[in-house]
Amino acid sequence: MLGTLGVCLTLAAAPLAPPRFVPVQAFTLAWTHSIEKIRWEEDYRVQQDAAGAPVLIAGHARILGSGAGMDPPPDAVHHADGWYEYQPHTAPLKILRLTRSPYTADYDWCVAGRCEPLRAIMPTDGDVTLLQPCRRP
Repeated sequence: MLGTLGVCLTLAAAPLAPPRFVPVQAFTLAWTHSIEKIRWEEDYRVQQDAAGAPVLIAGHARILGSGAGMDPPPDAVHHADGWYEYQPHTAPLKILRLTRSPYTADYDWCVAGRCEPLRAIMPTDGDVTLLQPCRRP
């Protein structure tokens, strides 16, 4: 029987720490760039690939403005409210590496319009958190 799809979060520097399973099929990761102070948001879906393995599919992405080295892609649409919106052109993903520095604000984890700091779901060790699509362990 196939288990529930979701994401597994682990700390890269602590591979023996137990992973945290989050049953979710759609979510948004959001953050504020540490230098330019510009908000970024990326939507993701968890689904099965043709072989039945869980994968992350990038949905729409949004940037509230632009800054040095942070230009939106050429196909981004600029909205009157200042947001640039675009569709990333990436293959299905097996992993996201989230750098979580103690010197910057944490990622926001958003589901169904409700956001909370990622640390509310998975504590940080000030290093990299691995986010992988998975089935309930």
